Amino acid sequence: MVPRPFKVKEIIRESHDTVTLDLQPEKPEKEPGFAPGQFNMLYTFGVGEVPISISGSSSGADSYLHTIRDVGKVTHALASLKRGQKVGLRGPFGNAWPIEQAKSRDVVIMAGGIGLAPLRPALYALLSQRDQYGNISLLYGSRTREDLLFHHEFETWKGKYGVQVKVSVDTADRDWKGNVGVVTTLIHRVSFDPSNCIAMICGPEIMMRFSAMELVQAGLEEDKIYMTMERNMKCAVGFCGHCQFGPAFICKDGPVFSYDRIKPFISTREI
Repeated sequence: MVPRPFKVKEIIRESHDTVTLDLQPEKPEKEPGFAPGQFNMLYTFGVGEVPISISGSSSGADSYLHTIRDVGKVTHALASLKRGQKVGLRGPFGNAWPIEQAKSRDVVIMAGGIGLAPLRPALYALLSQRDQYGNISLLYGSRTREDLLFHHEFETWKGKYGVQVKVSVDTADRDWKGNVGVVTTLIHRVSFDPSNCIAMICGPEIMMRFSAMELVQAGLEEDKIYMTMERNMKCAVGFCGHCQFGPAFICKDGPVFSYDRIKPFISTREI
């Protein structure tokens, strides 16, 4: 429950309202590793604490990358930090994406907006053992071209690793040559075997719900579809109850859940 002091090693501007912070422990000591899908609690002194998924590689990193969208009081304070300033950090917490279960299968990764950040460590893990997996597809939807995250990596993922990358935006300008529309329209534009496939989804809840429904329509089984629930968490250890979701606590039992487990709750209002 006690935050450890970290300092901002580097700041990467991803878009007009999104930054990636590279956080390094204030004292030179080996930090616990993390699994793709886990999150940390970041505390800004005098402002508050928020859960932020780790967005960097889980392989041998000596710091944590967190991609943060400036949408509230605490995230604004985090996004306004300068190099060398300090934050408090607790974690890592939560469970992981099904990287091992996906071996020898096709993998479909679906992201909406900043939802690509929690999925990026999973993609890095898949690509680090590329020969262990079948077709890998990234389906990514964003509001506009300017809001796309990590777009400088798309060509490497496609060219070096053979990832099927499909991107769509809700609103296009005259320079946009790609797809326009919701991310679910991209499902039928990539090749995968629905009988031997695992899907990982992150984005707004409505996007994840309809994505899961479309994947089921495409032939995937509900227990092979996973999503991460970015809910309001306060304690990260299951004490406070802020993140209760039906019978589960997102921080303690998640944040990654299979669709069959949370299907009865994700479409129910007020849960």
